[in-house]
Amino acid sequence: MTWETLDWEVLDRLRETFLTGDKTAGPYWHTITDLECYDFTYGERIGWKWDAVLRELKASGWTPPAGATVLDWGCGSGIAGRRVVEAFGAGHFSRLLLHDHSQLALDYTEHHGRKAFPGLTVERATTRDLRGSDPIGLLVVSHVVNELNDIARAELAELCTRAEAILWVEPGTHEASRLLGGWREQLKSRFRILAPCPHQAACGVLAAGNERHWCHFFAPPPMGVYADSGWVKFGQRAGIDLRSLPYSYLVLDTRPVGSALAPTLLPPAKVVASDDPTREGDSRPSLQLSRLVGDAKVFKGYAKVFACDETGVHDLMLQKRDAPVLFKQLKQGEAPSLHRWTHENGRITRIEQPTTTEPE
Repeated sequence: MTWETLDWEVLDRLRETFLTGDKTAGPYWHTITDLECYDFTYGERIGWKWDAVLRELKASGWTPPAGATVLDWGCGSGIAGRRVVEAFGAGHFSRLLLHDHSQLALDYTEHHGRKAFPGLTVERATTRDLRGSDPIGLLVVSHVVNELNDIARAELAELCTRAEAILWVEPGTHEASRLLGGWREQLKSRFRILAPCPHQAACGVLAAGNERHWCHFFAPPPMGVYADSGWVKFGQRAGIDLRSLPYSYLVLDTRPVGSALAPTLLPPAKVVASDDPTREGDSRPSLQLSRLVGDAKVFKGYAKVFACDETGVHDLMLQKRDAPVLFKQLKQGEAPSLHRWTHENGRITRIEQPTTTEPE
């Protein structure tokens, strides 16, 4: 598939289905061409979201269970399963299983999976795989949460009870994110939550009074996308801002090793604050692990951020003089997601930040 062979009318129809159609009614793939066009465009953008999640996981040192069977549930064109296998290497897994309610999607995904990973067993999940009792090493779920009917929800919930680890990525919309948060609450008693949450407590976004909030992040598109005439045309025709790639995600693991995920993402650091952080007998609260959610709003001399920690979610202000390095990163859209800090009355008061970069 190339931009020259792409069927733009197919994409127009798919877009209309995504926006207004009843996606729970049944398969919306009519031909293999539908899947080829989707995978080349919409699917590739989903792949960029997976790339962002997988980069974070690899940077943390996390790996899926060795020799795991991967089940790509609701696989569609198979972009999620392929990205996961590519990230960790086909040799890390024993099988890539595929499931979708569309046989056409399974035809496409099975073919492309075998082509991409000739040394890996790639096959459709059987009834025994889906309804048996054998453990599932890694359950991969992508962009399905707002399409599930009651039967599909029950099936997925049962598969989750058999999974050793789960990687789940959804659109970064208000609806999809909050639905995914509901699954988090349902599953947290069995799993250790590795990401995005920096804690194991209840989801602060779902607390009463936070109905307008949602947990979402932004993946960077690859270099050159903005200058690619094909992508520019796609963005204009599909009504998509190529600069914005919002996503929500959830990483769950039953293995204790997962507890090392969040701290390893933080670089060597020092504590900075507006007052004197070196005073003796300091009885102030210890620094909390917190994750930035969504986009920061940067003004002259200060920034406003939305952050999650074990006490809930908070709208916070960071003054430039308190953490100039982080302020510059926020301004440039390059700030790391995880931080250790304390906050009082809506202001970040003490913060741990990298010492290797100096502001200009």
